[in-house]
Amino acid sequence: MYIAPKPPVPAEPLPFRQLFRAIRTNALTSWPEAAYEQPVLRRTLMGRTNLLLNEPDAIHHVLVENPGNYRRSPAALRILRPIAGQGLLLSEGDTWRLQRRTIAPALAPRVMPMLIRYIEATTSEAMDALVQRIGGPVDLLLEMQNLTLEIAGRSMFSLEMGRYGGEMRRMLTDYAANHARPSMMDLVLPPSIPTWGDFARKRFQRRWMALIESIMHDRLAAPESDTPRDLFDLLRAARDPETGAGFSPDELRDQVATLILAGHETTAVTLFWALTLLARVPDTQNALAANPSGPLGRAVVNEALRLYPPAYLIVREALGPDVAGQERIGRGDIVMIAPWILHRHRGFWRDPDAFDPARFLPGTPPPPRFSYLPFGAGPRICVGAQFALTEATLVLSALIGRFSVNFESDRPVLPVGIVTTQPDHAPAFRLARR
Repeated sequence: MYIAPKPPVPAEPLPFRQLFRAIRTNALTSWPEAAYEQPVLRRTLMGRTNLLLNEPDAIHHVLVENPGNYRRSPAALRILRPIAGQGLLLSEGDTWRLQRRTIAPALAPRVMPMLIRYIEATTSEAMDALVQRIGGPVDLLLEMQNLTLEIAGRSMFSLEMGRYGGEMRRMLTDYAANHARPSMMDLVLPPSIPTWGDFARKRFQRRWMALIESIMHDRLAAPESDTPRDLFDLLRAARDPETGAGFSPDELRDQVATLILAGHETTAVTLFWALTLLARVPDTQNALAANPSGPLGRAVVNEALRLYPPAYLIVREALGPDVAGQERIGRGDIVMIAPWILHRHRGFWRDPDAFDPARFLPGTPPPPRFSYLPFGAGPRICVGAQFALTEATLVLSALIGRFSVNFESDRPVLPVGIVTTQPDHAPAFRLARR
């Protein structure tokens, strides 16, 4: 049984200074041992009540029964707004409902065959290129980031991303390193009052959105088509079924930015974590290689999402008093639902830190209700979840079907929670032809 590496867990709740340092450097180290055992953790920080919910009925109430009473926290808005704009990820209320109704048909199951063609063609090219890397050290984190960005670009625009991909990756790396770590003022002040960090984020946002607009400009220069070729065609033609309204140019830009960001970064880290797990468990890797089109590929992806969920934390601020399960929630309380905790909670999972894809094979009892939330739940569940799962499964099965994957070093790869669940270093892999 392989135990998936994780960062140290504090025995007791951290004092404020240490907690704030953990939030800035690796949020996964901010929760104590009790978080993995108890149904609810409650504490007061800077005069506000914070609740970590692990109780299924309470989670169901917040995410499914009464989501309108909860909005994104000010810190989350500050950190995500510059790269997601006013798109579906961050919109609220009537604006969100209109966007969701308008976007959902563009990612409906009937669209998947068109998107799968892009996934398969791009993946085949990437696997052919990896043949040239056999025997030498390979940075599979970078390879997966480049591949999923290319898939996102082609699925969105029918354009190869060679002209833009390098700049996009550089900007996202810069953002994660220099703008995504919350300061004390980010946590304390309402979004209407800018912090020093917000000024730098605003400058980044202008450059990022200008890049998205330049890609859109190139796409619009392509000849028109009678049938949709990609997600961009579908989003341009999308209309709210109730009002008939479509997206303005700025709204379309923000939706594109949101979908490209969410559609490649989270899938890239999911693939990376799946590969790190398989590299340590050759028997499972060989079983997948022997039947790459079977159910094991999806099971490995689901288990990687359990152990290393890209979206490791959902944070909401209560707009009014509420009762979730047995917990009283006051106006202004911060409610946290952490897939990182839920997916390793000792009350829900047998051997929670062990890599065991059999948990997700057909015929296995499903995990307990609301203990597995890699894409969220309720009306705000990730609109691209099916696309992401399909992409990750096809890419992983194709790669393992052609190559055996091993590490060059025995140094463990530890997860770091900053916006998404990233590795603490990009290890060198070695590929061998099967």
